[in-house]
Amino acid sequence: MRRLAWLAALALLAGGCATGATTPDSQTGAAAPAQPAPGAPRPTAPLTPRQELAAKARAEADRLEREGEFRRALDQWKIALLIDKNDQAARDGQTRLEGRIEQGVTQRINEGRAALQRGSHVEARRRFLAALAMDPFNRTAFDALQNDVREVESITYTVRAGDTLASIAQRYYGDRSRSEVIWETNQLPPNPRLAVGTTLKIPEIPGVPFARAEPPRRDLLPPVAAVPPALGAPTPPPAPGSAPSRSEAVREEPAPPEVNPLLADAREALERNEYTVALASVDRLLASTPSDREGQDLRKAALYRYGKSQFDQNHYDESYRTLTQLAKVQPNFEDSARLLQQARTRAIDKHYSEGIKLYRDEKLKEAIREWQVVLEFDPNHANAKKNIEQAERLLKGLEQRKKK
Repeated sequence: MRRLAWLAALALLAGGCATGATTPDSQTGAAAPAQPAPGAPRPTAPLTPRQELAAKARAEADRLEREGEFRRALDQWKIALLIDKNDQAARDGQTRLEGRIEQGVTQRINEGRAALQRGSHVEARRRFLAALAMDPFNRTAFDALQNDVREVESITYTVRAGDTLASIAQRYYGDRSRSEVIWETNQLPPNPRLAVGTTLKIPEIPGVPFARAEPPRRDLLPPVAAVPPALGAPTPPPAPGSAPSRSEAVREEPAPPEVNPLLADAREALERNEYTVALASVDRLLASTPSDREGQDLRKAALYRYGKSQFDQNHYDESYRTLTQLAKVQPNFEDSARLLQQARTRAIDKHYSEGIKLYRDEKLKEAIREWQVVLEFDPNHANAKKNIEQAERLLKGLEQRKKK
């Protein structure tokens, strides 16, 4: 009898454990919520206001770093850490960017020293200034500018028909091999073809003779007559095949056309692939003379090359915006229409995929923002709409559950 009572007690105890998992909530009487399936994502609690501010600073730092604005990006990483000192992502971003800046400064200082060895003080100055732009407190670059780089004077030369860098170097330095100095000073592309009317800066090379006054074109001057004609005597006509007179020779060579300085600056910047500088210069030119045909053509070329460069660097959003500006002016410029469509498609794919990744990482608000960008490119994107609705429902459920 005692054994039966003991077995009955064990049975009652086991029954109580089995029903305990489905016991109604003591306050509401409702069944306890079902546990998520194994492997299903569990959305985290919403970010605090402090964390949201830090996330915005991190996003801005990422954007500036992609665009090459390293100093401003570094400031944003530091701001994120000031907001949330425990933000490990911001700390890692600051450390990584400081390493990139240090590497870039070292590279530019080495390039400046190499330019000094070649005697190109203008290029050396440019490199040391670039190092200081990345690190304004770099003592090595500052000392090099103060002690090693000399003040170099230069003249402006307008390219004429038949000119080459070698012939210009021969004219001013007496040495055709010095053409590299002109090439570096003006930041020209490899093997440049000089267009008539282009302006070049010809710098003085310390220690090298420099012809400031342009020598006369001897091929245009006739031999000097041994005996001048009598005063008042008529000038005899030139013999067939003889050289023309000095005045006629000078008249035969038209003066090079005047080039607007803003247009020249834009051309030089475009040849150096400094697209933002080129566009800024040409926009200033067109603001005063909107009908300038050369300026219009140069602006289209700059927009196309800038958009293509951004596309090649996988900056699809920026490429799309740049090529959209070009499409407003000339939709069929080279293959810009095809490139514009590709940039749009890849930007959509990039933001949609990033939204999926953030959703799986339980970062619902960030995922929603990515899918909203998708809808800016394609308002009819069905999957982006569906995902936003689902993520918003999850966020709403989390907020309601938190209030309880």
